[in-house]
Amino acid sequence: MCGITGIFDLDGRRGINRPLLEAMNRTQAHRGPDGEGYHLEPGVGLGHRRLSIIDIEGGHQPLFNEDGSVAVTYNGEIYNFQELRDELIAKGHVFKTRCDTEVIVHGWEEWGEACVERFNGMFAFGIWDRHRDCVFLARDRIGIKPLYYAVTKDDHLIFATELKALMLHPEFDRGLCPQAIEDYFAFGYVPDPKTIFANASKLPPGHTLMVRRGKQVPEPRQYWDLEFRTSGPIGAAALDKELIERLTASVDRRLIAEVPLGAFLSGGVDSSAIVALMSQVN
Repeated sequence: MCGITGIFDLDGRRGINRPLLEAMNRTQAHRGPDGEGYHLEPGVGLGHRRLSIIDIEGGHQPLFNEDGSVAVTYNGEIYNFQELRDELIAKGHVFKTRCDTEVIVHGWEEWGEACVERFNGMFAFGIWDRHRDCVFLARDRIGIKPLYYAVTKDDHLIFATELKALMLHPEFDRGLCPQAIEDYFAFGYVPDPKTIFANASKLPPGHTLMVRRGKQVPEPRQYWDLEFRTSGPIGAAALDKELIERLTASVDRRLIAEVPLGAFLSGGVDSSAIVALMSQVN
Protein backbone atom coordinates (compact mmCIF):
# COMPACT_ATOMS: atom_id res chain seq x y z
CA MET A 1 0.00 0.00 0.00
CA CYS A 2 1.48 3.34 -1.11
CA GLY A 3 0.19 6.86 -1.63
CA ILE A 4 0.47 8.96 -4.79
CA THR A 5 -0.10 12.66 -5.43
CA GLY A 6 0.15 14.94 -8.45
CA ILE A 7 -0.42 18.49 -9.69
CA PHE A 8 -0.52 19.28 -13.41
CA ASP A 9 -0.92 22.77 -14.88
CA LEU A 10 -3.54 22.53 -17.64
CA ASP A 11 -2.88 26.00 -19.08
CA GLY A 12 0.87 26.45 -19.06
CA ARG A 13 4.01 25.75 -17.10
CA ARG A 14 3.50 27.69 -13.93
CA GLY A 15 5.70 26.76 -11.02
CA ILE A 16 4.34 24.09 -8.71
CA ASN A 17 4.06 24.96 -5.02
CA ARG A 18 6.38 22.39 -3.43
CA PRO A 19 5.24 22.91 0.19
CA LEU A 20 1.65 22.38 -0.98
CA LEU A 21 2.55 19.20 -2.87
CA GLU A 22 4.44 17.89 0.15
CA ALA A 23 1.53 18.69 2.48
CA MET A 24 -0.91 16.89 0.16
CA ASN A 25 1.39 13.91 -0.05
CA ARG A 26 1.94 13.68 3.70
CA THR A 27 -1.77 13.36 4.42
CA GLN A 28 -1.19 9.84 3.08
CA ALA A 29 1.89 9.05 5.19
CA HIS A 30 0.09 6.13 6.82
CA ARG A 31 -0.02 4.43 3.42
CA GLY A 32 3.73 4.69 2.92
CA PRO A 33 5.77 4.74 6.11
CA ASP A 34 9.04 3.73 4.42
CA GLY A 35 9.79 6.97 2.59
CA GLU A 36 8.64 9.80 0.37
CA GLY A 37 9.77 11.21 -2.94
CA TYR A 38 9.03 14.15 -5.23
CA HIS A 39 9.60 15.34 -8.76
CA LEU A 40 8.91 18.93 -9.77
CA GLU A 41 9.47 20.79 -13.02
CA PRO A 42 7.61 23.73 -14.58
CA GLY A 43 3.93 22.83 -14.80
CA VAL A 44 4.00 19.45 -13.05
CA GLY A 45 4.70 17.94 -9.64
CA LEU A 46 4.54 14.31 -8.51
CA GLY A 47 4.65 12.95 -4.97
CA HIS A 48 4.88 9.47 -3.51
CA ARG A 49 4.67 7.73 -0.13
CA ARG A 50 6.30 4.30 -0.20
CA LEU A 51 5.62 0.98 1.48
CA SER A 52 8.60 -1.13 0.39
CA ILE A 53 7.77 -4.62 -0.91
CA ILE A 54 9.98 -5.31 -3.96
CA ASP A 55 13.52 -3.96 -4.48
CA ILE A 56 13.59 -2.25 -1.11
CA GLU A 57 16.83 -0.38 -1.84
CA GLY A 58 16.27 0.60 -5.48
CA GLY A 59 12.55 1.14 -5.98
CA HIS A 60 12.22 4.74 -4.84
CA GLN A 61 9.61 6.89 -6.55
CA PRO A 62 8.84 8.88 -8.60
CA LEU A 63 10.73 6.58 -10.94
CA PHE A 64 12.01 7.51 -14.42
CA ASN A 65 12.88 6.05 -17.80
CA GLU A 66 16.43 6.15 -19.23
CA ASP A 67 16.49 9.84 -20.20
CA GLY A 68 14.26 11.14 -17.41
CA SER A 69 11.48 12.23 -19.78
CA VAL A 70 8.89 9.83 -18.33
CA ALA A 71 8.13 9.65 -14.60
CA VAL A 72 5.63 7.54 -12.67
CA THR A 73 4.15 7.65 -9.20
CA TYR A 74 2.47 4.35 -8.47
CA ASN A 75 0.54 2.40 -5.86
CA GLY A 76 0.13 -1.36 -6.20
CA GLU A 77 1.88 -4.37 -7.63
CA ILE A 78 2.30 -5.72 -11.17
CA TYR A 79 2.29 -9.47 -10.71
CA ASN A 80 3.63 -10.33 -14.17
CA PHE A 81 6.40 -7.73 -14.07
CA GLN A 82 9.18 -10.28 -14.48
CA GLU A 83 7.80 -11.57 -17.79
CA LEU A 84 7.16 -8.03 -19.02
CA ARG A 85 10.63 -6.93 -17.91
CA ASP A 86 12.25 -9.69 -19.99
CA GLU A 87 10.11 -8.73 -23.00
CA LEU A 88 10.97 -5.04 -22.68
CA ILE A 89 14.68 -5.74 -22.27
CA ALA A 90 14.54 -7.80 -25.46
CA LYS A 91 13.07 -4.72 -27.17
CA GLY A 92 16.03 -2.59 -26.07
CA HIS A 93 14.82 -0.97 -22.86
CA VAL A 94 17.40 -0.52 -20.09
CA PHE A 95 16.36 -1.21 -16.50
CA LYS A 96 18.10 0.31 -13.49
CA THR A 97 16.11 -1.45 -10.74
CA ARG A 98 14.56 -4.84 -9.95
CA CYS A 99 11.17 -3.43 -8.98
CA ASP A 100 7.85 -3.80 -10.76
CA THR A 101 7.43 -0.01 -10.94
CA GLU A 102 10.00 0.34 -13.72
CA VAL A 103 7.94 -1.94 -15.96
CA ILE A 104 5.28 0.77 -16.02
CA VAL A 105 7.50 3.54 -17.45
CA HIS A 106 9.05 1.28 -20.09
CA GLY A 107 5.68 -0.29 -20.84
CA TRP A 108 4.32 3.21 -21.43
CA GLU A 109 7.21 3.98 -23.79
CA GLU A 110 6.65 0.77 -25.74
CA TRP A 111 2.86 0.40 -25.80
CA GLY A 112 1.45 3.81 -24.86
CA GLU A 113 -2.05 3.83 -23.41
CA ALA A 114 -2.39 0.12 -24.20
CA CYS A 115 0.25 -0.72 -21.58
CA VAL A 116 -2.49 -1.22 -18.98
CA GLU A 117 -3.85 -4.11 -21.03
CA ARG A 118 -0.55 -5.94 -20.45
CA PHE A 119 -0.45 -5.45 -16.67
CA ASN A 120 -1.69 -8.25 -14.42
CA GLY A 121 -2.03 -6.65 -11.02
CA MET A 122 -3.62 -4.15 -8.70
CA PHE A 123 -2.59 -0.59 -9.39
CA ALA A 124 -3.30 3.10 -9.56
CA PHE A 125 -0.66 5.32 -11.12
CA GLY A 126 0.06 8.66 -12.71
CA ILE A 127 2.58 9.03 -15.55
CA TRP A 128 4.13 12.32 -16.63
CA ASP A 129 5.54 12.30 -20.18
CA ARG A 130 7.54 15.42 -21.01
CA HIS A 131 7.81 14.71 -24.75
CA ARG A 132 4.04 14.15 -25.14
CA ASP A 133 3.28 16.93 -22.64
CA CYS A 134 0.62 14.86 -20.91
CA VAL A 135 -0.38 13.12 -17.71
CA PHE A 136 -1.81 9.60 -17.91
CA LEU A 137 -3.82 8.16 -15.02
CA ALA A 138 -4.83 4.50 -14.74
CA ARG A 139 -6.63 2.19 -12.34
CA ASP A 140 -6.65 -1.61 -12.20
CA ARG A 141 -9.41 -3.74 -13.65
CA ILE A 142 -11.61 -4.16 -10.58
CA GLY A 143 -10.55 -1.07 -8.66
CA ILE A 144 -8.52 -2.55 -5.83
CA LYS A 145 -6.42 0.61 -5.67
CA PRO A 146 -8.22 3.99 -5.43
CA LEU A 147 -7.49 7.14 -7.44
CA TYR A 148 -9.23 10.52 -7.07
CA TYR A 149 -8.86 13.58 -9.29
CA ALA A 150 -10.27 17.08 -9.77
CA VAL A 151 -9.71 20.29 -11.70
CA THR A 152 -9.09 23.28 -9.45
CA LYS A 153 -10.46 26.79 -9.88
CA ASP A 154 -7.05 27.91 -11.16
CA ASP A 155 -6.94 25.17 -13.85
CA HIS A 156 -4.72 22.56 -12.32
CA LEU A 157 -5.42 18.85 -12.48
CA ILE A 158 -4.81 17.36 -9.05
CA PHE A 159 -4.90 13.66 -8.22
CA ALA A 160 -4.21 11.46 -5.20
CA THR A 161 -4.85 8.11 -3.61
CA GLU A 162 -7.13 9.65 -0.98
CA LEU A 163 -9.68 12.41 -1.28
CA LYS A 164 -8.38 14.29 1.75
CA ALA A 165 -5.14 15.04 -0.11
CA LEU A 166 -7.11 16.98 -2.75
CA MET A 167 -8.90 18.92 -0.03
CA LEU A 168 -5.64 20.59 1.01
CA HIS A 169 -5.35 22.45 -2.29
CA PRO A 170 -6.56 26.04 -1.68
CA GLU A 171 -8.29 26.18 -5.10
CA PHE A 172 -10.16 22.89 -4.66
CA ASP A 173 -13.93 23.40 -4.89
CA ARG A 174 -15.56 21.87 -1.81
CA GLY A 175 -19.13 22.15 -3.06
CA LEU A 176 -21.04 18.99 -2.19
CA CYS A 177 -22.77 16.64 -4.63
CA PRO A 178 -26.43 16.13 -3.57
CA GLN A 179 -26.71 12.91 -5.61
CA ALA A 180 -23.65 11.47 -3.88
CA ILE A 181 -25.17 12.24 -0.48
CA GLU A 182 -28.38 10.49 -1.52
CA ASP A 183 -26.36 7.52 -2.80
CA TYR A 184 -24.52 7.30 0.50
CA PHE A 185 -27.73 7.06 2.50
CA ALA A 186 -29.14 4.53 0.03
CA PHE A 187 -26.10 2.27 -0.40
CA GLY A 188 -23.80 3.07 2.51
CA TYR A 189 -21.10 4.34 0.12
CA VAL A 190 -20.70 6.67 -2.87
CA PRO A 191 -20.51 4.74 -6.18
CA ASP A 192 -17.78 5.85 -8.57
CA PRO A 193 -17.16 7.98 -10.47
CA LYS A 194 -18.95 10.30 -8.04
CA THR A 195 -17.46 11.52 -4.77
CA ILE A 196 -19.01 13.53 -1.96
CA PHE A 197 -17.71 16.66 -3.76
CA ALA A 198 -19.42 17.80 -6.96
CA ASN A 199 -16.15 18.72 -8.68
CA ALA A 200 -14.06 15.69 -7.73
CA SER A 201 -14.21 12.24 -9.28
CA LYS A 202 -12.95 8.76 -8.59
CA LEU A 203 -11.40 7.10 -11.64
CA PRO A 204 -13.59 4.02 -12.23
CA PRO A 205 -12.09 0.51 -12.22
CA GLY A 206 -10.73 -0.60 -15.59
CA HIS A 207 -10.42 3.00 -16.83
CA THR A 208 -7.65 5.39 -17.84
CA LEU A 209 -7.54 9.16 -18.21
CA MET A 210 -5.27 10.94 -20.69
CA VAL A 211 -4.87 14.65 -19.89
CA ARG A 212 -3.04 16.93 -22.31
CA ARG A 213 -1.92 20.46 -21.60
CA GLY A 214 -4.07 23.14 -23.15
CA LYS A 215 -7.08 20.85 -23.62
CA GLN A 216 -10.21 20.03 -21.65
CA VAL A 217 -10.03 17.06 -19.31
CA PRO A 218 -11.84 14.29 -21.20
CA GLU A 219 -14.06 11.53 -19.92
CA PRO A 220 -12.16 8.42 -18.71
CA ARG A 221 -11.65 5.63 -21.24
CA GLN A 222 -12.66 2.09 -20.35
CA TYR A 223 -10.04 -0.51 -21.24
CA TRP A 224 -11.55 -3.58 -19.56
CA ASP A 225 -14.89 -5.02 -18.47
CA LEU A 226 -15.92 -8.40 -17.12
CA GLU A 227 -17.39 -10.67 -19.78
CA PHE A 228 -19.93 -13.36 -18.93
CA ARG A 229 -19.99 -16.11 -21.53
CA THR A 230 -20.39 -19.85 -21.64
CA SER A 231 -18.00 -22.23 -23.34
CA GLY A 232 -20.32 -25.20 -23.63
CA PRO A 233 -20.93 -28.12 -21.24
CA ILE A 234 -18.14 -28.89 -18.79
CA GLY A 235 -18.04 -31.55 -16.10
CA ALA A 236 -17.66 -31.05 -12.36
CA ALA A 237 -14.22 -32.69 -12.29
CA ALA A 238 -12.92 -30.37 -15.01
CA LEU A 239 -14.33 -27.35 -13.17
CA ASP A 240 -12.67 -28.43 -9.93
CA LYS A 241 -9.33 -28.87 -11.69
CA GLU A 242 -9.51 -25.47 -13.41
CA LEU A 243 -10.54 -23.69 -10.21
CA ILE A 244 -7.60 -25.13 -8.26
CA GLU A 245 -5.16 -24.33 -11.07
CA ARG A 246 -6.36 -20.74 -11.34
CA LEU A 247 -6.33 -20.18 -7.58
CA THR A 248 -2.86 -21.69 -7.24
CA ALA A 249 -1.46 -19.52 -10.04
CA SER A 250 -3.11 -16.42 -8.56
CA VAL A 251 -1.74 -17.04 -5.06
CA ASP A 252 1.73 -17.86 -6.41
CA ARG A 253 1.94 -14.54 -8.30
CA ARG A 254 1.12 -12.62 -5.13
CA LEU A 255 3.93 -14.13 -3.08
CA ILE A 256 6.70 -12.20 -4.84
CA ALA A 257 8.18 -9.94 -2.16
CA GLU A 258 11.34 -9.09 -0.24
CA VAL A 259 9.50 -8.77 3.07
CA PRO A 260 7.66 -11.34 5.22
CA LEU A 261 4.17 -12.20 4.02
CA GLY A 262 1.05 -13.25 5.91
CA ALA A 263 -2.68 -13.65 5.49
CA PHE A 264 -5.83 -12.67 7.34
CA LEU A 265 -7.27 -16.06 8.26
CA SER A 266 -10.92 -15.81 9.30
CA GLY A 267 -11.63 -19.51 9.02
CA GLY A 268 -13.97 -19.13 6.06
CA VAL A 269 -13.67 -21.02 2.79
CA ASP A 270 -11.87 -18.25 0.90
CA SER A 271 -9.17 -17.33 3.43
CA SER A 272 -8.61 -20.98 4.36
CA ALA A 273 -8.11 -21.89 0.69
CA ILE A 274 -5.63 -19.03 0.24
CA VAL A 275 -3.56 -20.01 3.30
CA ALA A 276 -3.57 -23.66 2.25
CA LEU A 277 -2.29 -22.76 -1.23
CA MET A 278 0.31 -20.37 0.24
CA SER A 279 1.73 -23.25 2.26
CA GLN A 280 1.99 -25.36 -0.91
CA VAL A 281 3.55 -22.89 -3.32
CA ASN A 282 5.80 -20.91 -0.98
